[in-house]
Amino acid sequence: MNVNFERAKNTTVEWLTPPELVKSLGDFDLDPCTPINPPFIHAKVNYNKNDNGLNKDWFGRVFLNPPYGKGMEIWLEKLKKHGNGIALIFARTETKCFFAHIWDDADAVLFVKGRIKFYNLKGEQAGSPGAPSIFIAYGINNAKSLEESKIEGKFIWLK
Repeated sequence: MNVNFERAKNTTVEWLTPPELVKSLGDFDLDPCTPINPPFIHAKVNYNKNDNGLNKDWFGRVFLNPPYGKGMEIWLEKLKKHGNGIALIFARTETKCFFAHIWDDADAVLFVKGRIKFYNLKGEQAGSPGAPSIFIAYGINNAKSLEESKIEGKFIWLK
C-alpha cells in the first residue's frame, strides 16, 4: 500500500494507493505493505514495517504496493511465488526486475492511463509520481479482476 519516492539521500515519502482503485479490483485478504497508522486500509489483514511483512507467511488474495527502489524485486518475487494477488509498481518494462518477475510469470498487466494521484498519510490526495504505473496480476482470477476493473488504461494478457 505504500510507495516510497526518494526525495533526498536519507528521506522518503509514503504515498498510498487510492482506495477507489483497490476497491475496483475486489476484496483482498492481505496487504503486506501497509503504513503505520494508515488513513484507510485495502485488505482484511495488514502488515506494516514493524511487522516485517516480507518475512511473514502470505495467505489468500494479496494486494501489494511494495516499497519502491532497491529491494522491490524481493517483494515481487514473493508475490510471484505466492501466485495469488495484484501488485502496483512503476511501468518500467525494461528493467531486470520486470524481466525476472513479470513478463514470463504474471498472468496479465494493466498499464494505467495517465498518472495515479496518490494519497499521503493524512488521507489527502497529494501527488503523482514521476513515472507511469502498472498493475500486475498473478493468478487467472486476479487477471480477470484487472480486466473487469474499469481502471482506465491498457489491459494485456501475458499467458
